[in-house]
Amino acid sequence: MSKPDTPGVIAPPPLIYLGFLLVGWGLAELGGRPEAIETGFGWLAAGFGLEMPVRRGVALTLIVGGLVLDGWAAGLFRRRGTAVEPWKPSTVLIHDGPYRFSRNPIYLGFAISYVGLAIAMDSALALFLLLPCLAVVDQFVIQREERYLAAKFGADYDAYRGRVRRWL
Repeated sequence: MSKPDTPGVIAPPPLIYLGFLLVGWGLAELGGRPEAIETGFGWLAAGFGLEMPVRRGVALTLIVGGLVLDGWAAGLFRRRGTAVEPWKPSTVLIHDGPYRFSRNPIYLGFAISYVGLAIAMDSALALFLLLPCLAVVDQFVIQREERYLAAKFGADYDAYRGRVRRWL
């Protein structure tokens, strides 16, 4: 039996980001309840202390910026006729556009939008959970994709990996 022509990621990356964001938001909501405050878990509900107009402006800027980066990067995949989804085969190695600066501009865009959403929700806990989220994405998505791309594209991918950083 032959190995499938995919990297074998554990879950769709947007769902990984969304899962961590929702856990952070949910725990923060629970931490803001009176019983949580009385038992010493009120810190879970900590926010950023930003005035609403400032928070909205920062959040909107980050969310839109992340989505623009995602759209730019994903658009290159579509124009070149290769799948954006990491559970489908890659047919072309893309190394222009935002891929000149980051090997993972889509995941970087997700992270930027995540920060904006955490700020919009006024959840420091959700923002803090971005770190373990990125560790999961790195370990169970990016590293698998990199092994897959190295096996599929060989020296071309190795040269690209030598020129361009993983994140920035």
